Amino acid sequence: MATRSPSRKTPAAQASLFEAPTAPSAPVAPPAADEIALHAGAGPVPPLPLAAQFHALPAAWRELLAPFVASDAYAPLCRFVDAERAAGKTIYPADVFRALRLTAPDDVKVVILGQDPYHGDDRGTPQAHGLAFSVPPAVRPPPSLRNIFKEITANFGHDTPRHGCLDAWARQGVLLLNTVLTVERGAAASHAKRGWEPCTDTLIRELARRHRGLVFMLWGAHAQAKRALFDAGVHCMLESPHPSPLSAHRGFLGNRHFALANAYLSEHGRTPIDWRLPDEAVVLA
Repeated sequence: MATRSPSRKTPAAQASLFEAPTAPSAPVAPPAADEIALHAGAGPVPPLPLAAQFHALPAAWRELLAPFVASDAYAPLCRFVDAERAAGKTIYPADVFRALRLTAPDDVKVVILGQDPYHGDDRGTPQAHGLAFSVPPAVRPPPSLRNIFKEITANFGHDTPRHGCLDAWARQGVLLLNTVLTVERGAAASHAKRGWEPCTDTLIRELARRHRGLVFMLWGAHAQAKRALFDAGVHCMLESPHPSPLSAHRGFLGNRHFALANAYLSEHGRTPIDWRLPDEAVVLA
């Protein structure tokens, strides 16, 4: 089901990422980005403690998350994630807030909600790299992402991308946000109900409260449970089953969400998203 507000019949538009890139309204890399990248990379250096990653966020995101950081849930979440790493468990992703570092709040146009990070790897490379549904360039696109690409092809006639790195979407204002931001390797949903949900609920609520005309793509019951966090009269809400192979043929494929999102953005005077991906992945810091 797709709920749009307001409803108008305007042809779907498709922007061009390659012809007219739009500069972000403000730099999104925090002063500590280099330090985060060092800690997140391969090698013996462990990831930064979670509180340090919170504090290294761009100021605009720190402001939105301030109510959570001031809450009783913040310290237990940080202790839990840090203790899991200290116990020798592999926790994905190392760069927890990468989605927020790549897209500033004022640049967000579309929010795609996932559940928790990928918990596996592909030929030795972790699938999770901080963006919901996205994978690093060396990782083969998982089944849900392949179904997302099928729907985009059906909407616009694009060729299937050669990789699954969605950084190019983030650069245009697509916030690819999991509602739980960490996971133990090989253990799906292992960090659910450990404190991430109030964190990301705060982020969604504050982002929606401070902006108008955002597109929220809610795929599956888990994402649709977040509809209460924003006003569907102020934003565009697009709902369907999840792109997982278990449910994609029950309504995800054929939902036309990507075309509907671009039509809504065009109606509201915003540049639509170029949902194509470059042939060679451009990985942002």
